Amino acid sequence: MMGIVAQKDVASGCHTDNVNKYLVLVVLKMGLDAAVLYMCYRKRYTSFLSMCSLSMVLADFVMVLSFSSVLFLGRDRYLMSLCFVLAHASATYEALPLPMMCLVLLDYCLEGTCLGKQSTYSKILRHTALALLVWILVIFSNGSVKSDLIQMDFPGGISALVCDVQESTQISYFTLGLFFAVICAMLPFWSMIPQWVREADRLSVAREKRENQSDLWSTPTNCNCVETKGIEEKSLEETIYPCPPLWFSIILGFSLFWMPYLTVSVVGILLDFGVPAYITVNLLWLECTNSLLMGAVFWANSNTEGPYRLPENVCDWPIYWHLSKGTQQQPFPPTVFNPPYEKRHTLLCV
Repeated sequence: MMGIVAQKDVASGCHTDNVNKYLVLVVLKMGLDAAVLYMCYRKRYTSFLSMCSLSMVLADFVMVLSFSSVLFLGRDRYLMSLCFVLAHASATYEALPLPMMCLVLLDYCLEGTCLGKQSTYSKILRHTALALLVWILVIFSNGSVKSDLIQMDFPGGISALVCDVQESTQISYFTLGLFFAVICAMLPFWSMIPQWVREADRLSVAREKRENQSDLWSTPTNCNCVETKGIEEKSLEETIYPCPPLWFSIILGFSLFWMPYLTVSVVGILLDFGVPAYITVNLLWLECTNSLLMGAVFWANSNTEGPYRLPENVCDWPIYWHLSKGTQQQPFPPTVFNPPYEKRHTLLCV
């Protein structure tokens, strides 16, 4: 695709530069990524994904500085500089998705090994080194990017200076494939989805009530615990049949959170909205892809390890594990959901 750097109307003599529009666009993108980083990652730097997210926000900040700096150059120079930034930024972001996702998946697969049990400091060093390596390889692989200004003449006496900007075809194909795969997976179970969603909400409310009962962790006697357990078991006796299979339950949990994002992205692709790679490769896409990978890892491990615990994610996977297994047994034993540190400490002291 071509990015319009400047355009001129020969008839009216009006000349327009688009550097301010590009600057506003990248500032908004950096704000969106920073907001997602703040809301989604409480345990920063302890996973490769969190380090990738932080590095992407820093890269957005560098891009904002680059667009801002060209404004201080002379007119004859900043158009070439703007084209250089646009071309190299789009090429760099276009090459990021595949290596990042491969390393994120590798990080999750190593979680149960000796490498996954390293100290927090060792993990931070390892993740920082891997993130830097990815960015260095991606940047140096874009040495042949064309950043020359091209003049194009249009009917009506309008001429424009354009620059070659790359789109992220990987994300486009990935988004389209994921959207239609989720739709096709839902079609055979369409009539049961509302009932399963209500059951998942009920399980989520039951879990929240259990976590809010501080006496469960801090009371030295067991009377309240036994009473609470009896009440919970009474309220959770009913089971919805048929229960969804585990694979579909995980797809349902993924789609309830991410289908709005996927729908908007697919609409933009089908309407042929040209969006450069440095905009489409953002933390929303990264977190969506991470949820997909994490759901796959959760499904693979939960067959043998029950509601397998993974790093924090926007999708509450254990809820949908219990949804697929029914609610005849106590749905949320203390071994699945760890209490806050303060409450756990109080219990041990007693």
